Amino acid sequence: MVSTEACPALVLNADFRPLSYFPLSLWSWRDAVKAVFMDRVQTLSEYERAVRSPSFEMRLPSVIALREFIPLNRRPAFTRFNVFLRDSFSCQYCGSRFETRELTFDHVTPRSRGGRTSWNNVVTACARCNMKKANRTPREAGMAPLAAPASPTTYQLRENGRAFPPNFLHRDWRDYLYWDSELETD
Repeated sequence: MVSTEACPALVLNADFRPLSYFPLSLWSWRDAVKAVFMDRVQTLSEYERAVRSPSFEMRLPSVIALREFIPLNRRPAFTRFNVFLRDSFSCQYCGSRFETRELTFDHVTPRSRGGRTSWNNVVTACARCNMKKANRTPREAGMAPLAAPASPTTYQLRENGRAFPPNFLHRDWRDYLYWDSELETD
């Protein structure tokens, strides 16, 4: 029998798109059940697993949609993770893709030379390239970033996140995660 802990619910906005692709917007079964009872969400799909009380039985929701639309932030927060997501988890000097734990961020114009910690001066770098560039400008190091650093939109981060599927995908979720992707033709 499947544990209830292995039954998270995919959370969709009122437009039936995930609140976030990476990390994927998931709620625990407890939070999902509570939201159903409070009428904050509608259940779109359910697991076979049910929870029971002496007077009630309910199948656990596997996909839920918010009843009220939550607008996405217009400006994403400047965080290390969002820099990595903007740069698709790729070193902006060598172009290789890495696991998050293997990435650093690099100030294109070093802080010691007046560079700021901002979207327009920070890029994702692997440890090797970051050490190689060191405290030099891209020109001095002969290492220009593959893409000029810039502030991304929430939409850009969302689209980049779609390229990185989560480790676990319940079969019911696939219809809601990739419905807006381009279809292959014969």
